[in-house]
Amino acid sequence: MFWLAGFTVALVLTGLLFGRETRLAPFLVVLPALIAGRGTVRQTAVASVWVTLIIIASLIDSPLETAGANLVVVVFAVVFNGLSVARAAQRIHREREIARLRSAAAALQRQLLRPFPLVTDELLVHGLYEPVEEDSRVGGDIYEVVASPYGSRVFIGDVQGKGLPAIGAAFAALSAFREAAMTEPTLTGVVDLLEEAVLRHNSFAEHVGERERFVTGLVLGIDSELEVQAVNCGHVPPLLLQGEHAGPPLREEPSVPLGLDSLAPAPRTVEWFAFPMDAALLLCTDGVTEARDPSGRFYPLEERAGDWGSVPAGEVAPTLYRQLQQHTAGARSDDTAVMVLRRRSATGAH
Repeated sequence: MFWLAGFTVALVLTGLLFGRETRLAPFLVVLPALIAGRGTVRQTAVASVWVTLIIIASLIDSPLETAGANLVVVVFAVVFNGLSVARAAQRIHREREIARLRSAAAALQRQLLRPFPLVTDELLVHGLYEPVEEDSRVGGDIYEVVASPYGSRVFIGDVQGKGLPAIGAAFAALSAFREAAMTEPTLTGVVDLLEEAVLRHNSFAEHVGERERFVTGLVLGIDSELEVQAVNCGHVPPLLLQGEHAGPPLREEPSVPLGLDSLAPAPRTVEWFAFPMDAALLLCTDGVTEARDPSGRFYPLEERAGDWGSVPAGEVAPTLYRQLQQHTAGARSDDTAVMVLRRRSATGAH
């Protein structure tokens, strides 16, 4: 009401100031249409009634040449304003449907992923998962930690593409990892079963007319020894946080993503690196590393991570996410998954 009254008064004062006949109809009639694009049905209806009354009052004060012309203006205003109210109702209904669908998709993915923290004999894993929840932006970020007979197996991955089909591929990879981590004695054997699961999913997707997808993934094997096994399938490399230093512990080039093994020049191999008791491992998806600020600059993960070596494990992921929101000015364009791994001592302390 403040803006409606203010705009009306501004038009009247403008007419008096410039000494011309004030015709409010051409200016006010567009207001309900503008409000219909952002406001509620009630706000649009109030604006429509207000504008119609002001137009009628304007015509009474300064009528047009004929009664027919006055009637045409009033009828046009009533019809146009009525359409604006209908447009607002249609827009709100569509927005509610979109919100319901994307919330259901995000809730589905949250059901697939276990909440943090995740605990095994060797590890305490904190982290977070934040979907974007925009149209067609519910992605396929996945993670899991399994306590197996061979130590703790860790998996973080990112399915190519967005939407429910990506969640289907994510579920296939996640289910395969949970089974393979318990049964396969070698880390390369786990990765081979992940590859087969992605290929089977792609075969089914092709049969039903959907696109094939690949999955970037990082698989770790961690036991009581101070060295970690890793197989990187085209994923964002981990960062080792220790004291005031942060850097990638893997030196070899990543292998191809899961689903593309036929294109690899050589079989996937295991790389070993040290993971001391006083260090932490940071794993994330490209929703972190490819986040840009309004000027297009990437989020400087490694630079910022140098300050997190002494931060409690449970605070690293929230700190990263707050910085990410600030860096992107709240305009993230991809899902964000973060895992922070710390070793547990023999007594279970951390």
